[in-house]
Amino acid sequence: MSPWMLEAVGLSAAVLTTLCWLPQAAKIIRSKETGGLSLVTQATFSLGVAIWLAYGILLGSLSIVLANGATLGLSLVILALKIRYG
Repeated sequence: MSPWMLEAVGLSAAVLTTLCWLPQAAKIIRSKETGGLSLVTQATFSLGVAIWLAYGILLGSLSIVLANGATLGLSLVILALKIRYG
């Protein structure tokens, strides 16, 4: 498989796994309700995504960097809202 096709597969996965966080963030912003979310889980997930982002940067992988950069942004918004609205 060509490197371009591999990157296309990675970017496709990146788009899907990142977009899945948009409805959750939007729901929290609208409702200001985070009771169903675990603070520990959200914080741990955010840290894991940050490490994946660092890994992608070290590898020079566009799909890993884009996916985890965007997911980290959304995850941190959700984490901040969880802390704010408890």
